[in-house]
Amino acid sequence: MLDAFVRPRPVAIILDANLTWCLARLALTGPYIIGGLVKLTDWQGVMAEQAHFGLHPAALFATLTITVELVGPTLILLDRLAWLGAGMLGIFTLLAACVANNFWTMQGAERFMATNAFFEHIGLIGGFVLVAMVSRQKWISRA
Repeated sequence: MLDAFVRPRPVAIILDANLTWCLARLALTGPYIIGGLVKLTDWQGVMAEQAHFGLHPAALFATLTITVELVGPTLILLDRLAWLGAGMLGIFTLLAACVANNFWTMQGAERFMATNAFFEHIGLIGGFVLVAMVSRQKWISRA
């Protein structure tokens, strides 16, 4: 009876559906997959991006970036070692936020935009933590 008050039946059906779990993981990881695939098709662009942010050797950081952006989502989408994929993407996202959105060094409108982007990235990290937690609970309930 309490569940009906807290979570109406239609909401429960949606939240309990495996399709919802799949779509939520795809929504969270989709930008990373697209980013990794775009970088694979534009090696010079990804090299320039790494150099722009002062990451040298650019080829090493480009390779690591592409690897994390493709392997992390794969682990999450397959729900196999999702904690590892979520950890990879969470750490990557934190590092990228600090490198690309270092609002503490900026002024004016640039600072405002970078601050927003930085904390949006922190929100994504929270999403990765939640994916790892939910995945763990699903595996425990299967055992």
